[in-house]
Amino acid sequence: MRPAILLTICTLSVLLLVARGSEKPSPAPVVAVGVAAASDLIRSGAGTEKNTQFIAQVAADFDKEDNIVVGCKSGVRSELACADLMAAGFRNVKNIEGGYTAWVENGLAVKKSQAQDEL
Repeated sequence: MRPAILLTICTLSVLLLVARGSEKPSPAPVVAVGVAAASDLIRSGAGTEKNTQFIAQVAADFDKEDNIVVGCKSGVRSELACADLMAAGFRNVKNIEGGYTAWVENGLAVKKSQAQDEL
């Protein structure tokens, strides 16, 4: 058994796999919403879908005895992910209480991508 820690930052994105031939898809127009509308959409749960492959993806990389730490922005979705992992037999699963927000508020290290530094 190898020591492992998985920190999963849950986002509102959904992984879509599209099988296409050699045709190039035309880009869809970008839809913009203001911050108030975006906040309303996030609160309503619009656009969020449970990753049906989550357990299989974790099981592909981790043993059921490995230490796994799961987090998201606020700690709510990661708590649900922890419950799913434990129901699937993973024994050493922990949720980051308060999520990424609490992590940052407590001054813990955050590594930003170069693109974020340029903003």
